[in-house]
This record gives sequence, C-alpha cells and structure tokens, in this order.
Amino acid sequence: MGAIDLPKSPNIFHPEKPSAVGSRNSLAQELRNQQEEVDRLLSEEVDKVMNHLTSRLPREVLERLDVMGGIKEKLYNYFNQNYQNMFNRYLTTAEDEMVKKVRNFIDKEEAKTLARYTPKQVAELLDQVGGADKFNTGEIEKSIINMYGHLQGHIQRGVNDLENLTNALLRQKTDVGAFIRGEMAYSIVKCSFKDNIYKPKTVSDVKLSINILDSELISPIFHYQVTVEFLIKEILAKHIMDEIDKEIDKLKDDLLDQGKDELSPGEIMFEKFKRVEKFTDDDRDSPNSNRYKIVSKKLIDKIAGLRAEIDPTEFDQLNIRENLKRIVDIENIRNRGFNTAVNSITSILDTSKMGYQYIENLKNARELIIREYEDTDSSHLPDERYMIRLRYYDNAQLIAERKAYSIQAKAFEIQVKQLWDVLEQVYRDSKFFKRISDFDDLVKIYQQKVQRTNLENGETPEETKEYEEIKRQWDEITFVDAEDTPVEKFNRTYLPEKNKIKRRIILMKEKLQTMYGYRYPIERRVMEDRLNFLEKEFLKFEYMINPYHVQPGLLLDVDITSIKRKKATLDGMANVLNEFLHGVSKGFQDAAFASFSRRRSTVREDIAQSFAASTEEPSSTASDYLSSINEGVEPSVPEPVPSKKPSPKKASDKGSGSVKNASGKGSRRGGGSLSEI
Repeated sequence: MGAIDLPKSPNIFHPEKPSAVGSRNSLAQELRNQQEEVDRLLSEEVDKVMNHLTSRLPREVLERLDVMGGIKEKLYNYFNQNYQNMFNRYLTTAEDEMVKKVRNFIDKEEAKTLARYTPKQVAELLDQVGGADKFNTGEIEKSIINMYGHLQGHIQRGVNDLENLTNALLRQKTDVGAFIRGEMAYSIVKCSFKDNIYKPKTVSDVKLSINILDSELISPIFHYQVTVEFLIKEILAKHIMDEIDKEIDKLKDDLLDQGKDELSPGEIMFEKFKRVEKFTDDDRDSPNSNRYKIVSKKLIDKIAGLRAEIDPTEFDQLNIRENLKRIVDIENIRNRGFNTAVNSITSILDTSKMGYQYIENLKNARELIIREYEDTDSSHLPDERYMIRLRYYDNAQLIAERKAYSIQAKAFEIQVKQLWDVLEQVYRDSKFFKRISDFDDLVKIYQQKVQRTNLENGETPEETKEYEEIKRQWDEITFVDAEDTPVEKFNRTYLPEKNKIKRRIILMKEKLQTMYGYRYPIERRVMEDRLNFLEKEFLKFEYMINPYHVQPGLLLDVDITSIKRKKATLDGMANVLNEFLHGVSKGFQDAAFASFSRRRSTVREDIAQSFAASTEEPSSTASDYLSSINEGVEPSVPEPVPSKKPSPKKASDKGSGSVKNASGKGSRRGGGSLSEI
C-alpha cells in the first residue's frame, strides 16, 4: 500500500477505515480483523457456559430455559454488552490519561522555547562556539522586551484616551476625575478649575498639584548638597530594615511549621522593635558598637562632612575619603532618583505628542520647569497650553516655605483691613450732614431711650450692654471661628482668614457702589484701584499651594489652559500624569492590608484538613474505623471534641508536614483564599 492509499486522518470520518475519525479500526493493529477477534472471543466464552449448563442441568430444566428463546443468544448478548462497556471505559480512561501527559509535555516544551526569544539551535551553537560570555543573547532579548513594552505603552495610551473621552461624555463636564483615576487619587494636594481672566466664557484655567512622598518613590531622591555620610547611613539603614524583615519572615515560617497562630500586625511591629538593637546602637564613640558592624567607625569618620564636591586644592586621588566618595558616585545614588523622574516626565511628554519649547532643569536645586511656549505673557499665548513645575522638597525647605506663606497671608490681612478702615472713615465723613443713613445712626438716636426702657422692665445695667459685647465678638463679616487647637496651630489652613478677606472685598465693592453710584470722584478711583489690585494678587495667592499641607517628597505643579469645548490639553495631560505616577510612585501601601491573612476567630482546627495524627488523642476516628473494618464490627464514631491547639509536626510525618506547610504558607503570603475562608 503506497502513501497515496493511506487514509488522511483525522480529516475524514468513517467507522471502518483504519485510524479515521470515529473508526473502530486502527493502523497500529496491522490490518487485523477486530470484529472477527471479538466474535471468536465471545463465542468461546458462550460455548464454555453452555457446555457447563448442559452437563449439570437436567433435560427438563433445559427445555424450560429454551421456551422464551435460545439461551445461547441471551448469553452472547450479555457477554457482548459487558465486554463493550468494559472496553469503552478502558479506552476512555486511557485516552484521558494520554491527553493529560501529552498536554503537560507540550506545555513544558513550549515554556522552554518561549523563555528565550532566539531559536534554541542558534543559542546552543553560540554557546558551543564561544560560551555565554562572548555570545550573549541578553541584548537581543532586551530589545524585543523594549519593543513589546513600547507597543504596550501605545495600546495603554489609546485605551486611556478612549476612557477619558467616554467618561467626559458620560459626565457632560470636566472635573478632577478626568486627571487622576483609581488608586492615585490620594496624591492630589489641590485641583481647581476657574474661568480664564481674558476669555471667561470659552477658556478655563486648571491648577493641579500632586505630592509624592519619600516613602512612595520607587527610586529615592536626595538633594545634591547631601553629604556622603548621609548617603552611606541611608543605605545602611535600608540594609538593616531588610535584615530585620528576613528574620521576621523566618519567625513566621517557624511558627507555621510548629502549628501556632500567625502574628498579628502589632506583634510583628514589636518583634521588629526587639531586633533593632541587634543591628545598630546609639553609642557613636565606641568602635565596637553595633552600628559599626558593617562599615567601621574609621571609615565613617573619614567622610564626615564630605559633600558632593571637594575643593580642588585638597583633592587627592589616593586618599581614603576620595575613593569612598568615588564608590558612592559610581553607584549614582545622589542623582539617580531625580534624573529618573526627569527622564520619565520628558519621555512621556514626547511620546504623548505634548511637545514643549522651554525646559529648565535646575539639577542642583532639584527643580524642573517645562513650558509648552517660551513666552510667559498670558495675553499673547494660545488658549491651549500648559506649564509643569517638578520640585523635590525636604523638611527644611518646607519649613522655610511655610514661614513665607504665613507672612504673606498676614500681609494680605493687614492690607485689606487698612483699606477697609479707610473706606469706613470716608463713609462716616460722607454722612456728616445726614441725620440717618444706616442702622448705626438709628441706634445712636434711640440708644438711651432703649436703655431706660430696658431698666424699667427689670433688666440690669450689665444686660443692657450685651449689644456692645456681641459686637466685639462677632464682626458681622464672617461667623465666629473656633479657637485653634494644637492641630490647627501646627497645620495652618488659613481658611478663616481667607474667607474674611474674600468677604471684606465683596462688602467694600458694594459699599463703594452704594456711596457713589455713578459718580467717580478721586477718592473712589483711588480706593477702587487699590481694591482691584489686592483682589487680583489675593486670587494668585489663593491659587498657590499651602505648604503646611505638603509633606517631604516630590511636588508636581501643573498649570493648564484649555478651551472648554475642545479640552485637547486636558485630555493629553491626564494620560501624561497617570503614566508618570505609575512609573515614579509605588502608590499608597497600607501595612495592615499588605500583611492581612486571616482573622484568628476564623482559624479552627475542624477545618484545617490536616493528615497529621494528633498526639493528644491517640485513638483517632480513622484508626477506630480501620480496626472495626478488619474485625468486622460496627464502627463507633465518637462525638467531635474541639482541641485547643493543633499537634506539632513530627519529623517522621513527612506527608502531613508538607500539607500543613503548604496550606500555611499559602494563607500567609496570599492573604487568605476562598477555600480557607
């Protein structure tokens, strides 16, 4: 039989052709007649049974058995049916097991080939020719990974654009949610939308401030002026924390292996406290202190006070401090974090088609300024533009910023009050020839009569003076504010002061219009000019970020001007900000949720499903049941008695120990699965 005569399985279906779909014949049987073999087997078995029956049963019984039909045909059908059932079950089981093994084998082979982006034969050839050092496929793999990463980035940007447009259509307005979405919303310090001064109906101005804390930065940022000693101590502190975490993880594993309860978050924190003294110490003078175990006191003293730059007259390449500084500089610890943030924001702007004409990177000050256009005059700029200011603040800088902010807030309060007092005096002078102009004039006329009437009605002189007392407590501009607690004193919001300034500006405008109407004497023009200037500057001040509510870390200020119906810059900047935060910030991490596994109230022994034998109850239910089966006695199942603690793992119980350990680790690291809960 030639190759053409072979059936092209499994593309054909036939019950008899060898190896076709649905066929009962196979090419592996080499043209054996399967049906004939089955018939021969069944006939032989039926004949054996018939010979046995005819030799043992009387003739009368045999005649009665043949009344309803031939017994040979019944036996034949019975054997045939059972044989087919057994054979089909065997085939099904064999096929299932074979499919599992083949699938697992294919998965392993595919995983081996997919783990490398180069053909396996080429990689082996290169290894045989020059070894892994000379012919390394790492660069090719990195290039392909970068290509896939860029493709993923473009797809993600397209999805973000679609999401922004969809949300905008559903909201029918532009709000804060258009910028930062999901788990990064907490980083917003301030976001405000307001109408543009020059085009209030068609253009809107947006101010967005984002604060990324030091603990949330993927790559930590240090100031350029920070000392080498500080950098080394920072690295040592991180190393100590990592070592403590390793010991805590080992302690958790030991507790799980012993079958004990897991540590609560508070217990984990206290265990960390206990191990701090093992790695560090407060004794700075002793060279044998724990703080000098990793880096000796002699080396720390050599770099004391050493900053980013050394005086050229003192520089010596063979000195110890110069070589220590060289090691730190090679690692680029000082500049790595801020350079990463700068590269991230600029590359995202380039790939997002958000070009810019002006950039100023103040590297030593850790500040980056990006403007879409070089000009700063708002009256000459387009309606679609943005400006970004990225700066890193430490605690000392924030203290100075808060002091300046407090001085400026007090200055606005004093200047507005001065104009208020001048306007009030001008208003009083304008009433000189008028008997009654307002409620105060009416009070002066009838004040004595009202007091006499109140005294005649039985009121005391102190009660008649309550008007003046209330007037001193309530200035009738804003409501009475609560007294500042230590929380407000150390975290000044200045909201009451700002509300009072806003209210006074509104009242002064109304009073000027009431006093002069359509007349514009020199007094009104001077006061209105001063009022407009203070209002304009105060709006700028209120637009700023309150440094009392900014924490040390990276501060991102974005000023956007966009057309209300177009919102091109708004949508583009939303994608830029989300991608930037994803690449720079680790995000908010709640230690309680990160270490959450299961509540202790849900840890019960009756659902532990452990195969370990209990040492507290030697005669377990399983052993009683097994012995009762062997003896042929009805087993007695005892009442379930909850035990206090699970039995510890024995060295001989390998199976039980592995099961318990696997379940325990799963609950510890995975945070508890549905089956455990």
